[in-house]
Amino acid sequence: MNLSELKSLLREHADRHFRIQLPDGAAVPVSFHVTEVGRVQKTFLDCGGTLRESLACQLQVWVGPDYDHRIETGKMASILDKAKAYLPDESIPVEIEYEDRVISQYTVDGHEVTPDAVILKLAHKHTECLAPELCGLPALNRLPAIGDKAPCCGPAGCC
Repeated sequence: MNLSELKSLLREHADRHFRIQLPDGAAVPVSFHVTEVGRVQKTFLDCGGTLRESLACQLQVWVGPDYDHRIETGKMASILDKAKAYLPDESIPVEIEYEDRVISQYTVDGHEVTPDAVILKLAHKHTECLAPELCGLPALNRLPAIGDKAPCCGPAGCC
């Protein structure tokens, strides 16, 4: 899910609770806080020597001792609106960072709208070889090299 899609979803259902479901089906406790809205830009050299770049909106989620805390979709949309100055490109993917024994980063794989909540469904993030031709692996090439015009990042289509 990209930032534009998330903001539209939140605005369309502005009167509901905002919830997050982990890949195993467990829910992040409803008292979570969104402690950061980040612009995460990474420039790196892959194992084949190609310079690459990735950019994402990362929401850091934290569960603290405030068990009565609840966040509504309308409030989450307004939080994202405040980040517009440093997140002007709303086509970037949204990722969730959450600590449950270890800090993990997840992609947003889908959502569910219930009568009282919007639930983001998370998927695990994975590592991969970005130079498979040098390793004898099938080509995946999810991240285009810097300067490439490829708008999509996976065999199933655009991110």
